Amino acid sequence: MQNDNILLAQLNPIVGNIEYNYNKALDYIERAKSQGVSLVVFPELFMLGYPPIDIIERYPLIVQENIQWLNKLVLHCNDISVLIGFCEFNDSNLGKKYFNSVAYISNGKIEKIIRKSLLPQYSEFNEGRYFQPAPFISAQRIIQFGKMRAGVIICEENWNDFDFFKKPLYDFDPFEKLVTEQKPDFIINLSASPTRTKKEQLLNNMLSFCAKKYSTPILYVNQTGSTDCISFCGTSRVYDKDGELIARAKSFDEDFFVVTPYKSPKNRIEPLVCGLEKTLNSQKEFSLDYEPDLERTYLTIVQAIRDYFNKNGFKRAVLGLSGGLDSSCCAALLSFALGAKNVVGVSMPSKITSSQSKNDARELAQNLGINFFEIPIKDMTDASSNTFNSIFDKVNSVWGDFRYKAPLTFDNIQARSRAMILWGISNEFSLTLPIATSDKSELYMGYATINGDMSGGFAPICDVTKTKLFALARWINLNAPIKNTIPEAVLKKPPGAELAINPKTGKPLLAEEALMPYEFLDEVIWRLENLQQTSDEMLRATFLYQKKHDITLEQKKMWLEKFAKRVQSAQFKWSIMPPGPIVDARSIVRAEYVQPISSKLKF
Repeated sequence: MQNDNILLAQLNPIVGNIEYNYNKALDYIERAKSQGVSLVVFPELFMLGYPPIDIIERYPLIVQENIQWLNKLVLHCNDISVLIGFCEFNDSNLGKKYFNSVAYISNGKIEKIIRKSLLPQYSEFNEGRYFQPAPFISAQRIIQFGKMRAGVIICEENWNDFDFFKKPLYDFDPFEKLVTEQKPDFIINLSASPTRTKKEQLLNNMLSFCAKKYSTPILYVNQTGSTDCISFCGTSRVYDKDGELIARAKSFDEDFFVVTPYKSPKNRIEPLVCGLEKTLNSQKEFSLDYEPDLERTYLTIVQAIRDYFNKNGFKRAVLGLSGGLDSSCCAALLSFALGAKNVVGVSMPSKITSSQSKNDARELAQNLGINFFEIPIKDMTDASSNTFNSIFDKVNSVWGDFRYKAPLTFDNIQARSRAMILWGISNEFSLTLPIATSDKSELYMGYATINGDMSGGFAPICDVTKTKLFALARWINLNAPIKNTIPEAVLKKPPGAELAINPKTGKPLLAEEALMPYEFLDEVIWRLENLQQTSDEMLRATFLYQKKHDITLEQKKMWLEKFAKRVQSAQFKWSIMPPGPIVDARSIVRAEYVQPISSKLKF
């Protein structure tokens, strides 16, 4: 016997794997039937998987396939109602080829098709590239749920309230139009909304605001899992007519989540990822207190690794272990995502590598229980150097006037020799992917070697700044499945690539000697990404670093000029960076940010 319960099917689809998505949907529908649930709601574009990006343009057969499997699903819905996202052809002679649509299935047939009106075209979203925005007709958005009437909206259509947002993106608010014209008893929002820093704050406050403003409950279902660089946390939820949270599903996991559209003791409220409650009313300012976002960051990256490997048929990872922070964090995250037995860490010391770094790499591997080998690269670098010197002598005879006085050739030979070993292991052993270990701060500055430490099939920490990575490493030591995995010596050691000697000290060049203090650098990145400040505006602003250290205005100006110069020259490196998860509020990951390589900016 059916009741007034609704199942929010919080699931992890695979883009383009229509049969897989169909089987997941069918499983949840059958489980819902066994519990007498009346309505099952799946996320946006679930049948096809989100985001499809350009595959629907090049392979329209996939769209046809998602419709065929949707029709098969209808055959199992004689005694239950379903709302499910799918991709639909636009039969009109005008506009884009497809609609981002929702099918309402009831009484064993598709009773209604609802097409998305507001298509996001910013950050990681590119829906306007391939979908046609549909006219918003509020009467078509109503479905009957027993004696109640539910209004249906699709993700972005909830994100344009003129009172909540200072500068709305669109000229009308579908939520307002639906509620004022149709007065539904509650709203159902089918979403595929990615996770990133401060997103929970915005989402919670916005949904609560809209529910209270219009005195209308909101049921929000979101997908979970990762697709390449884009991660979804799930965390589906319900707000009552007063804007109070009355139900919330798990985060970063699939969930069979049964709710009622009004206040009920049957609803469960799963806790948010630890720390996020503290961010719900936080201000927009730079801080080195990353603790509220560390578990979400950890879960985002682990989920991204696991899904990228599983969805692309990989099982094992190989990475270089330098004994430094970046590779140590990557090894820990890979181990927790894939299992220690599926990770190989390789220490590849050169003549510059310190014994402390070699010991730290070995200790980390032992702590994690991953496979570990030490392979010195002296013979490779010596052979390469000899070969290059012979070549350079010949080139010098014609281009001698253009030769660098202080070339980075030997530095890069070391990094590329290491990459060659990792790719060799990947080529020799099936289902194995090498890992790029560069962090966001160093990628911004181009402080990474093309075909060296930048080389790999996935870049787990490419959107994590160095100061946040230090905090994440300490969080991992306290909270991860295996405690105290990252040696304390790694956390105390000043970062450095150990590729070159600093002539002033006679010791391996440290990263901050080549760049600038990371606390200062990371605030520059934050101010650029979140406030879009110019170098002149930053020069006038008081940095957190300045409150702790006495630096001259001239020194600050020099650092800002170095940042601007290096960011400009780093564009090519950004363009060839392997995929990695978007974590921050803003990112240089290609799924979000693309800048012409042939560009000249005045920062």
